[in-house]
Amino acid sequence: MSTKKKYVLVGSGGRAQFFYGAIATEYRDTSELLAFCDTNQTRMDYANKLLVDKYNYKQVHTYKAEQFDTMIEEEKPDAVIVTSVDRTHHTYIIRAMELGCDVITEKPMTVDERKCQDILDAVERTGRSVRVTFNYRYAPHHTKARELIEDGTIGKVTSVHFEWLLNTQHGADYFRRWHRDKRNSGGLLVHKSTHHFDLVNFWIGSEPDTVFSMGDLLFYGKENAEQRGVTKFYERATGNPNAKDDPFALHLDSNEQLKALYLDAEKEDGYRRDQSVFGDGISIEDTMGVMVRYKNNAILTYSLNAYMPWEGYRIAFNGTKGRLEMSIVETSYVNSGGDKALEGALKGKTMTVFPMFEAPYKVDVEEGIGGHGGGDPVLLNDIFGTPVEDRYKRAANHMDGARSILTGIAANRSIRTGQPVKVEDLVKFH
Repeated sequence: MSTKKKYVLVGSGGRAQFFYGAIATEYRDTSELLAFCDTNQTRMDYANKLLVDKYNYKQVHTYKAEQFDTMIEEEKPDAVIVTSVDRTHHTYIIRAMELGCDVITEKPMTVDERKCQDILDAVERTGRSVRVTFNYRYAPHHTKARELIEDGTIGKVTSVHFEWLLNTQHGADYFRRWHRDKRNSGGLLVHKSTHHFDLVNFWIGSEPDTVFSMGDLLFYGKENAEQRGVTKFYERATGNPNAKDDPFALHLDSNEQLKALYLDAEKEDGYRRDQSVFGDGISIEDTMGVMVRYKNNAILTYSLNAYMPWEGYRIAFNGTKGRLEMSIVETSYVNSGGDKALEGALKGKTMTVFPMFEAPYKVDVEEGIGGHGGGDPVLLNDIFGTPVEDRYKRAANHMDGARSILTGIAANRSIRTGQPVKVEDLVKFH
């Protein structure tokens, strides 16, 4: 009898290779991939081609989205990996649990409070588990920040100032593809900031209570471009002469993987991966500010801007015994456009403790290797390898997934209404 854990994967686009590539290489002895499920057969065929040509693995069965139940019945997996469009996560998470499977889902767990409640209810009803893959928790510098705070280095944390910058390559990418429609992604305060809000929950050992936010589309979109004097517009970049010299354009025919995953797959569903970031129809914000009061009374001030000259973030924790500052510069990237290990990889970092009545000092942190600050390989081992006792409890479940997105969901409601939002008014935890 094989002791390998058996997986199927839903959504074979940009993020999927992170998981199936790991199963097909380092974790062959512990894990087995049985099937792909997607709305697009061309993409699944390309994923199978990579399995064989790049990873020397077997081809797996493919199922269209409407055959999800059939896939579970025929393949009998232990767990379903969900890497589909954000707005569909809840559908596959809930149905997988109802059919007796555990779930590993890409962040965000889902995009709004109703779908979040449905997932929480399904976990309670089925008794199955949902794992949310918060790779940033596993980055050595993030783990170190948790350790310093947990050990009382700066006393009780009273406030956090967190500034995240997405640059004109990575940040722009959310405005070219399905994320630009808020119904698909929940906007960047859910899709992207779920990482950041989870980190704050993780670092300070608390959860959000009250959220107030402002946000707007102030750089991307056609109206903003017109106001800056732009006169050349296009709907999509590939093959359009107006996009030739546009630094914001993505040319799918100039990258083998982007061509195979998206351009060649358009004939099936019409999805365009290379839309103009200065087009109409963008319903997400690119400039956001959030204030959060936590249940332990700490206050967060947070900003996210998606058109900056560099990629990374600055964070400061203020406590009753001092201050901890961290500054991180990350490698910029385009999803599916290159090596997965370069996604969020470190270019530079500093961590400094400022004790209340003593001289400040630098904190040395081991250099993480791989994507998301070195967190990706550690996360993969935690999922597919042999988990070890973890003092920091970095493995995130459905409750962690809910608490991270609820900050962003509350922020979205606050932007709409101009009012502070109580998180407890959004969902009921069991």
